[in-house]
Amino acid sequence: MGSDNRGDLRLFGILLLAVVLLLAAVVLVLLPAAAPVVATLDEGMGLKAAVPWGFGVTVGLFVLFALVAGDGLIGELQFMLGSFFSFFLVLTLLIAWVF
Repeated sequence: MGSDNRGDLRLFGILLLAVVLLLAAVVLVLLPAAAPVVATLDEGMGLKAAVPWGFGVTVGLFVLFALVAGDGLIGELQFMLGSFFSFFLVLTLLIAWVF
């Protein structure tokens, strides 16, 4: 039974390595073609303007998540506090970049 699991893990590792190598090859092949597209992107709205929008969107999403989760705002608070800052950071950076 132990050697069967080891063989499955080895197969999974080989498949994972093949997928990573394939993705790396695709990125290396497509990178020169994507350079003109990346050069035409603008700077966006800037971080100072994106922070209030990111905060508002994050607060709105988390209130919605807490209400839909079933335990209400207080029951989900300990789980939401840790993820709030990561949501806020990602949403602020995405808003600054896209807009």
